[in-house]
Parts: sequence; structure tokens; C-alpha cells
Amino acid sequence: MKGKQIVLIGKKITITESNNKSLEGIRGVVVDETKNTISIECDGKTRKVVKEQCIFDVEGETIDGAEIAKSPEERVKQ
Repeated sequence: MKGKQIVLIGKKITITESNNKSLEGIRGVVVDETKNTISIECDGKTRKVVKEQCIFDVEGETIDGAEIAKSPEERVKQ
């Protein structure tokens, strides 16, 4: 993931691992993103999760939330 620009909004995402085990397996579409959180629409609800606590599968690519715990604008500048 390092050195890569990634856009998450609109992508299908699954939480594969999390410090909060109740979040594991949540899947949906990313509808919003801040520096520290991702909002996922699933089952008609929006769930906000902390990036640093999760590992995600984004359309087949594994992404460690700690590596993307910055705003989308900051990631583009890198």
C-alpha cells in the first residue's frame, strides 16, 4: 500500500480483522472517509469504523487501516 494513491469512497469493502471482533465480516460500500474513520453503508445502515483498528479487503486488495490513517487529501500529496 505504501506509495500508492487509493480512493476508497464508492469501493466495496470488507473488514477482515479488527480489535473489535464484532466488526469483523462487515461488508458494504464506503460512503465517507475522514482522517481516522471510514463510513460503510451496509444493510441499509451506515457504520463508522476506526481505520487504525481494522484490516480491510477493498475489492480484492488487503489494506491495513493503520497505513491509511490520514485524510484522503494527505494520501494524495505523498
